Amino acid sequence: MKQKTLVFLLLIISKIMQAQMKMTLTFVDENTNQRIAFVTVSENNIQIGTSDTAGICRLKLNVGNHILYFTQIGYEKQIHTAFISKDENLPIKLKSDVQALNEIVIVSSSRNNSSIENSTLKVEVLGKEELDEESSIKPGNIASIIGDASGVQIQQSSITTGNSNVRIQGLDGKYTQLLRDGMPLYEGFSGGFGILSTPPLDLQQIELIKGSASTLYGGGAIGGLINLISRKPKMQQEADVLLNATTLKELNGNIFLAHRKSKFGYTLFTGTNQQRNVDVNKDGISDLPDAQSYILHPRLFYYPTERTTIFIGYNGVSDHRIGGDLYHPELFYIHYTEQNTSLRNSLEYNAEHHFKDNSKITFKGCYSSFNRKIITTASPEITGHQNNQYNELSFLKPYKESSFVTGINFNTDDYKTVIPDLVPLKNFSNKTIGMFIQNTLQLKKLTIETGVRYDYHFKYKSFILPRLAFFYRINKLFATRIGYGRGYKTPNPLVQQNTDYSVLQLTIPTSVFPEFSNGINAEINYKYEFDKDASLFINEALFYTDVTNPILFSLDKSTNLVSTKNAVGKLVSKGSDTYIKLKLDEIELYAGYTFTLANREYLNTEKFVPLTPKHRFAFVAMYEIESKWRVGLEGSYTGKQHRYDYSKTPGYFFAAAMIQRNIKKHIILVLNCENIFDFRMSRVESLYTGSITNPQFKALWAPIDGRVVNFSVRWKL
Repeated sequence: MKQKTLVFLLLIISKIMQAQMKMTLTFVDENTNQRIAFVTVSENNIQIGTSDTAGICRLKLNVGNHILYFTQIGYEKQIHTAFISKDENLPIKLKSDVQALNEIVIVSSSRNNSSIENSTLKVEVLGKEELDEESSIKPGNIASIIGDASGVQIQQSSITTGNSNVRIQGLDGKYTQLLRDGMPLYEGFSGGFGILSTPPLDLQQIELIKGSASTLYGGGAIGGLINLISRKPKMQQEADVLLNATTLKELNGNIFLAHRKSKFGYTLFTGTNQQRNVDVNKDGISDLPDAQSYILHPRLFYYPTERTTIFIGYNGVSDHRIGGDLYHPELFYIHYTEQNTSLRNSLEYNAEHHFKDNSKITFKGCYSSFNRKIITTASPEITGHQNNQYNELSFLKPYKESSFVTGINFNTDDYKTVIPDLVPLKNFSNKTIGMFIQNTLQLKKLTIETGVRYDYHFKYKSFILPRLAFFYRINKLFATRIGYGRGYKTPNPLVQQNTDYSVLQLTIPTSVFPEFSNGINAEINYKYEFDKDASLFINEALFYTDVTNPILFSLDKSTNLVSTKNAVGKLVSKGSDTYIKLKLDEIELYAGYTFTLANREYLNTEKFVPLTPKHRFAFVAMYEIESKWRVGLEGSYTGKQHRYDYSKTPGYFFAAAMIQRNIKKHIILVLNCENIFDFRMSRVESLYTGSITNPQFKALWAPIDGRVVNFSVRWKL
């Protein structure tokens, strides 16, 4: 009898041990308390679960002892030992791995806050380290750091003002959407000054999405988009003061302050850039204009609860620049000069609330007023005024294995020529209401993202933009992603061109219809970690974009007016983008190669897209010595380009070097030299034709400012 009783008890114990209990793990960052998505949970070297977009992982475990391992890029590996006898809910705090902080990046442009490692978007993020370095090298604007990214080209469109536009994957600048905190501020009349008025010290990170992103942010993101993410306050008082001077007569002074307490916080950026005119090639026309700009960007944050954040902000940019022949002030009305005076005032707001089920509602918007006065000796004074307004309401709902994002926005763009009265382009406006929905399905190794956007344009009516993307983690070493998206662009005579046109030349589009695009991006990633401080990352990407019936700008030399029309056919840009990153202890090496074939298929001959290099190669090498010294060398080769007259430019090599000294972690000294070999377009050809009294400027295909050395001092608290 005793033996039967013992056997019976053993059977009961065995059944209990085989019973499965529910364990719910919630992963949060130890310092910020923010949820951590895509944490891998493993036992006995077998993956048994992954946290969802809300940082939650649900497991079914047998009763008994378990040793669980938690891993995520950017965090230290954690081991958790537990005896499971009942259903449990456990919060798990992960500690940031200082060595890998630059590897784990949350992409806000994805709208579901996915990590860059698991995003279905073809995205490159320039984070804190890159922006800190750029602040000490080029503190005035972000043109240089964006231009260093593979597949991205900064196209300067004006010699006298320095206006530039951003081209992605071989497409013109009008196909790139520029955002500030997810909201469009730099379009049309004000577009060329966007990247010239944004100092890197004011930014937390820059997100570059390569390929179509129109489903998420509107029709204009055909080639890609650039989202500038502003810095937010932390619990510790922050103070950044930076002073910089260059051999090309430029002075910069920037200050950033931020602090958060329990209920309130603030950020404050203020800066000034002073540039004296420089005629590098001694041709009588300034290659760098005489310029003064002032920036003020305060934001006030309010935290009524732990789950709610509200902020309002103001961004003011005043800019005055004059270029041309500045060596003969007594001949101001005879020799060519151009003055540009602009003032941008922007108001922004954002209210965000996280619910207990980790869903999130966001209401944000901005209003921007831009005024620009242009005075040249070759034409009458021009004064233009542009208003931009953007409002958006969005909702994020996470589930166990998926998340939904849906929203609605209203976007307006109104332009008016104030002076003179009689111009072909007196008024121009765009008004669009958009609605979007996106689903992200997270399976064990596969992420599937689907979305659709519906836009109603007040003039051109309805547009439907679908999107489909996949991310698949093949194993620990390999991962791949592929995505498709559709976009459109409505006619706008004020969009950025490779060469600036005067407002007096522009006409209102008539009998012109929107252009449509299809974009596909595919890539494969390889990452191998030799040890904690050594790793190799290789990315090979393919891209293809076609634009149907692209809108062309045509200058009638008899009337000097610019008209628009649709081409009959397609504009096609395709190619590959190769990126390699090698880290060996204190040494970091980066190399990238972009191959681009951009053709105007609607032409019978000479189909190439002008000023688009087929080959572009770049590399960066950094060496850090005991966190005190940092030495860097970078170089790039830009291949031959076709001019508008069908001739070819030569390829050219660009090199730069820097040395940085950190003193007690609070003072940073940087000595930097750009364009070491002093290559300039003017070494190959003149920058203009005609006389100095009426110059006809050529389209720019290479730097014009030449070699420059700068020294900066930065104090950080």
